Amino acid sequence: MPSDLRITSALMDASLLDLPWDQPLEEWTEDDVVQLPKGISRHLVRFARLSGRVVAIKETTAEMANREYALLRTLQRLDVPCVEPLAVIADRTDADGEPLAAALVTRHLRFSLPYRALYSSSMKSATAERLVDALAGLLVRLHLVGFYWGDVSLSNTLFRRDAGAFAAYLVDAETGTLEPGGLSDGRREDDLEVARVNIAGELLDLAAGDRLDDAIDPVAVAGSIVSQYRSLWHELHSDEVIAADERWRIRDRIERLNALGYDIGELAIRTGDGGTTVRIRPKVVDPGHHHRRLQSLTGIEAEENQARRMLNDLDEYVAVQHDARPNVGDEALANEWFERVFARVVAAVPLELRGKLDGPEVFHEVLEHRWFLSEQRQQESTLKEATHSYLETQLAHRRDEAALLNVPTTMTMPIVTLQEQDDDEDEPDWRELV
Repeated sequence: MPSDLRITSALMDASLLDLPWDQPLEEWTEDDVVQLPKGISRHLVRFARLSGRVVAIKETTAEMANREYALLRTLQRLDVPCVEPLAVIADRTDADGEPLAAALVTRHLRFSLPYRALYSSSMKSATAERLVDALAGLLVRLHLVGFYWGDVSLSNTLFRRDAGAFAAYLVDAETGTLEPGGLSDGRREDDLEVARVNIAGELLDLAAGDRLDDAIDPVAVAGSIVSQYRSLWHELHSDEVIAADERWRIRDRIERLNALGYDIGELAIRTGDGGTTVRIRPKVVDPGHHHRRLQSLTGIEAEENQARRMLNDLDEYVAVQHDARPNVGDEALANEWFERVFARVVAAVPLELRGKLDGPEVFHEVLEHRWFLSEQRQQESTLKEATHSYLETQLAHRRDEAALLNVPTTMTMPIVTLQEQDDDEDEPDWRELV
């Protein structure tokens, strides 16, 4: 480690000194770096472990690194979604004393992904548009604090799902400027046009590489950021004076934002002699709360209604198990539910019936069938009984939907036959575990 290395950091971490700063970033070995998906950048960016966490390291000039570090710290203080800056490493030299580029170190945003990891040939067009809507919401928040981005793009953004919300985070601020007096309409429009052009180019690039669903129109999706931004900006900047007998207009205002694809993060109402002034601060959301929660808990990919039905069963399982084993965490119980309940039902489907329905739909129908049997018998039916009955009386007579869709009928679940389940006396239906 060179003795004249200069580190700028508000929260100095001594483990920064353990990284090989005397080597160009491109020469760091697998022992030094972590392989994570990342977006396209004009600078070399790599990930490394630091005190048990992952950081992103970008090589640039000392001037640019310090400038971006300061901007990111300011944006954080203004509560704008962005990555957390940790340090600037300057005055780097190699073993021969030759100068090396400075480095900006930021904390990797957990559970976030660049757009290239989110866009795929299987992504639905509506979801693609919602990613752009999230970026529109981020751009509005940046403009509200007087930040001109200058290089708005999907590549300079990370996306994260969190508690039902779909959020966009600024990653690259090196072209930005902060204007405390606020941005002019011309500056805002310039940022918006840069965003539209960059997004269109990025999506066209994905399409050229066969990584974009044919149903997604790159130009139309890119253009949607303009309409979303302008609608939101208008809603945020048009205070309403509401008469005492027209309080319903508050709900109407909220519903207009909901129609634009946004939920309400904060609603501030100020009353006075002139009426009631309403200010609304939106938070971008992506429909599909149940789908995301089920996926985060179990890894199961399901449609929204399927997920809602499965979560009811999962939550019941967790509640019952908590009574018997209060020290076991929810995540462990969710994994147990996946293995003992969901996986067993899906894997019980005979090979010749596996083209009928996908796994989540089979499980949903088994749950529905169990309810039907219980009503019919006027007593609780076990999941094992319902699975037997459903396969024999329902699934065997359904049409082969996988064949209709011309997709493979193989399943990734390990095969567990009904006979194997019957013989496993140590694994009763989960309602009998307690």
